[in-house]
Amino acid sequence: MKYTNSFREIADIFIDEIRLIFTDSGTVLIFLIAMFIYPLIYSLGYEKETVRELPVAVVDLDHSQMSRQYSRMVDATEQMQVSFKPGSLKEAEAMFYDGTVKGVVLIPANFEKDVLHARQANVTVYCDASYFMLYKQVYAGTTFANGTFAAGVEIKRLLASGKTIDQAKDLQDPLKVNTYSINNPSGGYGSFVMPGMILVIMQQTLLLGIGMIGGTSREKKKFLKRTHPVIRKWGNVKLVLGKSLAYTSIYLLTAFFAVGILPRMFSFPANGNFWVIALMLIPYLLSVSFLGLSISLLFKQRVHSMLFLVFLSPMVVFLSGISWPTTSIPPLLHALSNVFPSTVLIPAYLRVEVGGAGFNSITTEWSYLLIQMCVYFVLACISYKYALKRFGAKIGLNYTISTK
Repeated sequence: MKYTNSFREIADIFIDEIRLIFTDSGTVLIFLIAMFIYPLIYSLGYEKETVRELPVAVVDLDHSQMSRQYSRMVDATEQMQVSFKPGSLKEAEAMFYDGTVKGVVLIPANFEKDVLHARQANVTVYCDASYFMLYKQVYAGTTFANGTFAAGVEIKRLLASGKTIDQAKDLQDPLKVNTYSINNPSGGYGSFVMPGMILVIMQQTLLLGIGMIGGTSREKKKFLKRTHPVIRKWGNVKLVLGKSLAYTSIYLLTAFFAVGILPRMFSFPANGNFWVIALMLIPYLLSVSFLGLSISLLFKQRVHSMLFLVFLSPMVVFLSGISWPTTSIPPLLHALSNVFPSTVLIPAYLRVEVGGAGFNSITTEWSYLLIQMCVYFVLACISYKYALKRFGAKIGLNYTISTK
């Protein structure tokens, strides 16, 4: 009977919290709509995956058959499109700084003569290194065109010396390297960034929503006010469990869209087992919920939670290892980043969802996540016990905690 009453009180808190969420337009926006809109907008933005057909200008100062062949090779690459052929480097420079072209390829005078006399022929490439994706594509495209052109010249020279076509190919490229891009064959940026970004979005929106609820309760002087009977024993534990279960249940539903449907809509990697992913998401969402409940008591007004968590979000993204490898982050910052559940889960989630790994490969991260969940649960219970004692008498609530 005692346990039945406890479960009933937790269920009452759960229902009250669900009702509170759906009667607050701000929390509905954060908990539900944002979890659909944010991943969808990011996915639409990265839908093309890779940058192709960048407009470039080729300045041909040689005007020879070979220079025109080289220009056609540059245009044939998937990375670039020769959109302009200005007569001088100064004219191409003006196009570059105007943004008309994203790179400039300069073919010098005597290009064909140097090649025919077996002298080093130099091609100069100007690309914007301040925008690494554009720089990478222009540089990679010209490198590919250079390699193809040089291979053709070398094979023709070997054929002229009496070698067969097979011998010429083997001598020109004695060591062949076959490269296979595992898990992300297209090298797409969306396939790289979106799986981890979805977890960060889930964490930050959940923290923001919990903070808004806590700040609103304090602001309107309705902190922890409920309509169910008085919770006497272990009231703080029941409050934490009821509230966190409400948040987790909502986010498990929205996660079905963000993790299950969205990647398949945009052809992002989705190789993970459903049950393994669910086994990761449940402790993850509970950890975030417990962390959110702990820090929500710090906010006296609704807007404070928004300002704090919006300020925190860029740091969370950086420390998560999505935009910069964790091995290159200073050890102190990397240690601090483990405060956030997303930092713990992202590497394991990527191995499962992108690489198709099984549960055995993520036991370390999963165990750490369980420890983190327990630590934040205890922290949330202590925070609520303190809050009940401090604010209960102050604002006339009917909550008391007793050890009897």
